[in-house]
Amino acid sequence: MDRRRLTAIGVVVAALGAATAVALPSFAGDGGTPVGAPTNVTVQGADPDVVEAMRRDLRLDDSQVAARLKTERWATGVVDQLRADLGATYGGSWLSADGSELNVAVADAAQAQRVRAAGATPKVVERGVSQLDTLKDQMDRTAARAQQVSGWYVDVASNTVVVLAEPGAEAAGWSFVDRAGVPRQAVRMTTEEQPRLFADVRGGEPFFVGTGRCSVGFAVVGGYVTAGHCGQVGDRTTGADRAQQGIFRASSFPGDDWAFVQVDNTTTMLPEVTDFRGGVARVAGSQEVPVGSSICRSGSTTGVSCGTVQARDATVRYPEGLVGGLVRTNVCAEPGDSGGSWISGNQAQGVTSGGSGDCVSGGTTFYQPVNEILQRNNLTLLTTQNFRALGSQR
Repeated sequence: MDRRRLTAIGVVVAALGAATAVALPSFAGDGGTPVGAPTNVTVQGADPDVVEAMRRDLRLDDSQVAARLKTERWATGVVDQLRADLGATYGGSWLSADGSELNVAVADAAQAQRVRAAGATPKVVERGVSQLDTLKDQMDRTAARAQQVSGWYVDVASNTVVVLAEPGAEAAGWSFVDRAGVPRQAVRMTTEEQPRLFADVRGGEPFFVGTGRCSVGFAVVGGYVTAGHCGQVGDRTTGADRAQQGIFRASSFPGDDWAFVQVDNTTTMLPEVTDFRGGVARVAGSQEVPVGSSICRSGSTTGVSCGTVQARDATVRYPEGLVGGLVRTNVCAEPGDSGGSWISGNQAQGVTSGGSGDCVSGGTTFYQPVNEILQRNNLTLLTTQNFRALGSQR
């Protein structure tokens, strides 16, 4: 039987120290260069479809895309080093809105010079990020008593824990804060968002579970990862052509939002991310980027959309249950995008969970970090480096 090629929404991460120069923004199979696109510009460490989406959604020209990605790669290393050097006084880090400046918070003014010496801008704050994490953990432990509250997360830029209350339910939000034993001065209350899941119960591609539709996440040895709310262990999947495709071998939701689908031997998984217009971004690894970094999402309903990372380790209270450890972004998504891939430059980040808003008015979307999925399930990500050796393993 002929082997079908499934374009997996994959993980894009460059091998450390290796960045591939890519011409902008030619898409495979489109028969030519898009109108108005340059033909002599290259951006290291990013595939053309990702760069084109950044140009569109972040309103950047080619030189700005290249500069931003270069700064983000530098910032990743600086943040890792400063987090280790500053210890308990480390208050978190984030890039400025234009991606040109790395801000690092410190809970001890004496450490500001160390931040400057690393090339970042120090911000003296009251609480270290470990203290903020502890306050958020207190909320997590009392989550069952959260009434009219849809989620909470650490916002390092404001040095607070943000609580998402339902509209008109600020009093209930503050009651939850008080029950958790969290001081109110460490909290910022907002009612702007009401997250929901992005699974679609009406049919569509690229894969189905019964009548429900979700998006493929990342190619791994033996199958792919996606969102846990898309299916339970034992559920069978079909592909875009409605032919039998695979079976859910692992799934976690709520609590987490991840799953592993083992595909049958008629399906070939590729280390690629599709833009739904004939183009692909090739997968090279999975290094996490700092808050403030640019990021793009690929999903079967809305294609590719880009924005920035806003916060890590967010807890979201969906109507179906509580999910922790998510990453918050200002990228839009819609039903059917669930499980789809998240890429920053050429670095894979996670799979779509849910959010609020849509891609007409804009919105907020959360994703489950891919490295956690790989580690929890002992999975190996398929990349351009290991594909030939591992791609045929089942």
